[in-house]
Amino acid sequence: MSINDVVPQVIHADLGDDVVAFFTTRHGGHSQQPYEEANLGAWVGDDAYAVSANREAVRRLACLEEIVWQRGVHGREVLVIDSPQGQARREGGGELDLDALVSRTPGVGVSALAADCVPVLLVARRIPGAGEASSPHRDGAAVAVAAVHSGRVGTLIGAVTSAVEVLRDLGYPGVQAAIGPSICGACYEVPQAMQDEAERELPGIASVTRWGSPGLDLPGAIARQLDALDVSHHTVGSCTYESEDLFSHRREGLTGRIAGVIATRRGGVPGPGHARGSRQWRQYSAEGGPGTA
Repeated sequence: MSINDVVPQVIHADLGDDVVAFFTTRHGGHSQQPYEEANLGAWVGDDAYAVSANREAVRRLACLEEIVWQRGVHGREVLVIDSPQGQARREGGGELDLDALVSRTPGVGVSALAADCVPVLLVARRIPGAGEASSPHRDGAAVAVAAVHSGRVGTLIGAVTSAVEVLRDLGYPGVQAAIGPSICGACYEVPQAMQDEAERELPGIASVTRWGSPGLDLPGAIARQLDALDVSHHTVGSCTYESEDLFSHRREGLTGRIAGVIATRRGGVPGPGHARGSRQWRQYSAEGGPGTA
């Protein structure tokens, strides 16, 4: 099968017409069992060619010059990929070992890979007249985007909060977020001691699973963190543990990774938001079933 014959099936995130933003599913790729079909994680044991082909299919779908891929390490480091430090980190190629990436370059996207952890996409815009002289890091870009991987540890230490703070420090006060597919509080079972510790660190994160056992609600906790930062947000997709359209490490063990992908559109270049309903933009609805955006 040619790479051009594969169309990744994704879930659109509505963060504005000036950005490309979506979450991938497991459908529309080259990977074989147990990674079928659209695994984007290069470190999980999948065939390297298949992963490369899957990543290229996602890039082509999004009409982007490049997507910078990451491998979450459960921290809160934020890398601005078009800063001097970011450019130096990217010289070696491959994915970057950290949890949050920021891009201010149109056509260059960032990603957050996960298989139960929470991928979060952020878009931040200048607000005319707001903080014009407040940031020493301002540049000419009107929009910045970020992708964040936030698991249990990342949520407790504030990985998403760190990314929002960096965006605002760069001079982008108007932030919006899309919380992507992840394991829900009714399915994320943890030992009682772990729940107790997490609740002490981040009140409200504790949940009760559908089996009546202790759990943690990561997407709910991230939503409250965003509320505290005055960031508008919405949730996209369904529970990874419950949906066979998504990868779940908890459900499957050895499995692939989906990704949240976001970029500022290049001027005049159509992206998925302008091709809904066509072969180039096959989407899974927010309810989890196949559909057309």
